[in-house]
Amino acid sequence: MNDDVLRLESQLCFAIVTAARNVVSIYRPILEPLGLTHPQYLVMLALWEKDPQSLRELAAVLAVEPASLSPTIKRLESQGRVVRRRRATDERVLDIALTDEGRALRESALDVPRQVMERVGLAADDVERLRDGLQPFAGSRTTVAD
Repeated sequence: MNDDVLRLESQLCFAIVTAARNVVSIYRPILEPLGLTHPQYLVMLALWEKDPQSLRELAAVLAVEPASLSPTIKRLESQGRVVRRRRATDERVLDIALTDEGRALRESALDVPRQVMERVGLAADDVERLRDGLQPFAGSRTTVAD
């Protein structure tokens, strides 16, 4: 067996992790004027698609554990962008909903994808191909029924 297969730069995992860190660093200065971190941006994207969502459902969509999502939700709530409330029909379920300010922020975020593409030097179809090529590694995005 060729020892080159154990070189760091030969590893798919290293390429993906490095790319992920670099992508987040590209988003940082774009999201800063919106007052969002990258994890907060992902939560807002999910809520702009479907509002409200339970914490469990939101965590499933974002492929994270609910416990690790809670601090992000709390920060967004302290910024006045979301509210957390117990579901009236089942108090065990914590729903996350956008506030008017959270909904209004969507308008300001519409330019984020264009700015990202500009900074990475890729056209929309290039980004789509890259994103689609990563889908086998992303796993399934299933939602959890509450």
